[in-house]
Amino acid sequence: MLAIICSSFVFLFLVIKLYSYCSETKNSPPRLPLIGNLHQLGSFPHRSFYALAKKYGPFMQMYFGKVPILVISSAEAAREITKTHDHVFANRPPKINYDILLYNFRDVSSAPYGEYWRQLRSICMLHLLSAKRVKSLRTVREEELVFMMDKIRDYSSKSLPVNLSELIASKTNDVVCRATLGNKYSGESGTGFAKLMLDFTELLGTFMVGDYVPSLDWMTHLSGYYSRAKKVAKQFDDLLEGVVEERFNNPKGDDEEQTDLVDVLLWIQRTESLGFPIDRTTIKALLLDMFVAGTDTISTLLEWEMSELLKNPHMMKRLKEEARTVANGRAYITEDDLSNMKYLKALVKEALRMYPPIPLLVPRECRQDVKVDGYNIKAGTRVFINAWGIARDPRYWDQPDEFRPERFLDTSVDVKGIDYQLIPFGSGRRGCPGLVYAMAANDLVLANLVHQFDWELPGGAGAKVDMSEAFGFTVHRKFPLMAYAASTS
Repeated sequence: MLAIICSSFVFLFLVIKLYSYCSETKNSPPRLPLIGNLHQLGSFPHRSFYALAKKYGPFMQMYFGKVPILVISSAEAAREITKTHDHVFANRPPKINYDILLYNFRDVSSAPYGEYWRQLRSICMLHLLSAKRVKSLRTVREEELVFMMDKIRDYSSKSLPVNLSELIASKTNDVVCRATLGNKYSGESGTGFAKLMLDFTELLGTFMVGDYVPSLDWMTHLSGYYSRAKKVAKQFDDLLEGVVEERFNNPKGDDEEQTDLVDVLLWIQRTESLGFPIDRTTIKALLLDMFVAGTDTISTLLEWEMSELLKNPHMMKRLKEEARTVANGRAYITEDDLSNMKYLKALVKEALRMYPPIPLLVPRECRQDVKVDGYNIKAGTRVFINAWGIARDPRYWDQPDEFRPERFLDTSVDVKGIDYQLIPFGSGRRGCPGLVYAMAANDLVLANLVHQFDWELPGGAGAKVDMSEAFGFTVHRKFPLMAYAASTS
């Protein structure tokens, strides 16, 4: 009899426990035992979150395994997280692959919130990514632009299609290499470096189930991920170590003489000009950040911009007319011309609205228990801000699924992180510090691609652009963008 009673209590307990997992609350979808809401992520988490938020609201609370998750899906909610309670949500969650690939969280993007992160942030803002530093690298951008245009002319003269995806990625790599390391990797070494960058960003964007359900981490081990990640991390470290060591043994003079970011960081280390020391690992971690932030994000944006222009010939024509007017007979659009290209600026903003390179931004972590807009958020909660979903919200945007650059022609809404309906670079303390650098590199290339060439899809008039996405560290095109170019000069 006692056994029956005990069995009944156990059964009742399990039923109640299962119900507590599977039941939903006002702002929480039902979850499963062990995995929580992981089954609801889908192949494109930003789209899955967007659909779920329509039912569960802009402060959607979930669980990945036993890890509490908060998904932010409105401009008002994003403002609460990145401004009102910014200091509470300023941490980064520990991620297994970041530990392996990003020097154990020693870089500025993944470092925990605290004094070390503040020091790194000041280095970036004052020395690496300041408007002055970005301007000093103008020659690098313009020289690499010439190489890119010449490459396209070569394809054009042979009536060959241009793989824009490959070319944009390659030339973005060249610019970042020269700006960061002082050299670019061409020929056979360039192919190896491009493959290394591709492998690195793929590994960085891999979803790690062990971050949320440690007992399932064996699946990641079985896939060979860890051995591959450690190999790629070592290859990148060997590259950076070689460059830094060579420059360390051949130092330059004061800050004004530094021609690339390696020299800048070694000068800071040597002079302790910021009042705190930095070691070799910190230098390499910061350089790695410049590569990751400066290559994949910029090339992804350019891909989507050119995709939309090829898809919408009337937009291509309008931008070409603006470029011709601004150039006034010159072959090249220069950086001085860009401020006069109103339609270009509008088109870039629209591309960032429709295709933010990192649609869920880089996750944040709640540092302490806090109440936000009536919801209790526990310390340790991981926060995903769905910048993609916010930018598709019909409350802020007319016809949000349509690519319409003209919506930005007569508005002050910008991408700098103060207009919360458009935050492709994030906002607040953990917003991306590379905004000025990214825009300088992107706008110059886009303007000249349109100004110097007429573009046509393989298949001619009436051909369609495949806009399929692939999810990774960034959301890029699933298939390479191919087009024929005809020089206009």
